[in-house]
Amino acid sequence: MALYGFDAFSPAEIAERVEKIGVIKAQLPLRQMALLGVLAGAFIGLGALYFVLVTSDPGLGFAAGRVLGGLVFSLGLLLVVVAGAELFTGNNLLAMAWADGRIGTGLLLRNWLVVCLANFVGAAGLALMVWLSGHPALNHGLVAEQVVRLAAAKCSAPLATLFWRGALCNVLVCLAVWMAMAGRSVTDKMVAVVFPISAFVAAGFEHSIANMYLIPLAMLLKDGVAGPIPFADAIGWGGLLRNLLPVIAGNLLGGSVLVALVYYLIYRRGAAVAAPVAAESGSE
Repeated sequence: MALYGFDAFSPAEIAERVEKIGVIKAQLPLRQMALLGVLAGAFIGLGALYFVLVTSDPGLGFAAGRVLGGLVFSLGLLLVVVAGAELFTGNNLLAMAWADGRIGTGLLLRNWLVVCLANFVGAAGLALMVWLSGHPALNHGLVAEQVVRLAAAKCSAPLATLFWRGALCNVLVCLAVWMAMAGRSVTDKMVAVVFPISAFVAAGFEHSIANMYLIPLAMLLKDGVAGPIPFADAIGWGGLLRNLLPVIAGNLLGGSVLVALVYYLIYRRGAAVAAPVAAESGSE
């Protein structure tokens, strides 16, 4: 296999790997797919927990807090990529295998639905465990206050804003997964993941699975937070649904269309036809 750069896979090789892995992911047994989805939801929740802990420190300036918070949030996708799990937003890359006819629409939608629901179980389950642990009381309750502030903003933001923030978020998430596919070591994958993920977090874009952790946790915490927080009344099951619907739609656009289908057109469309032609030319 040809090497690229410092022993990394080339972009064309990444496209081939993404497509092959997409076929495997789409055909996973239901139990395995669901359990790996629960793990991914919890992993992203751990990244969100780390982010909140850092950004709850009022001594950090805005930019420093956002960038440092984004760096530590990268823990979530690192766990997904290295430890192994099924994440809905990353699995938007399955659209490449679908576009190439390697998997059908039914398998594609089955994966997205099962994994998204399982991600919610893992993320919300972690939120319950964190609440029971008393962790939000850290920093004199500022951690709990930060969770509620973040969730209130997410539940009250304009729908169009949530949609486009979701799209921008998953462009960066899927590019992080894409670049991690280029790596041959854990260190390679860490370097590939950290910068896109920290960028989307620092920019305030919307990740549906992270919100499945933050908003349920805020629902458990909001009545115990001292002092009024703007739009805290928006936090609830209605607010969660109001956030998730446009954010999931935006995530799908960003990951499936703006990353997977664009790279499909660049590297995979016609690849099966081009290969025999190239081989034939070389044999003459």
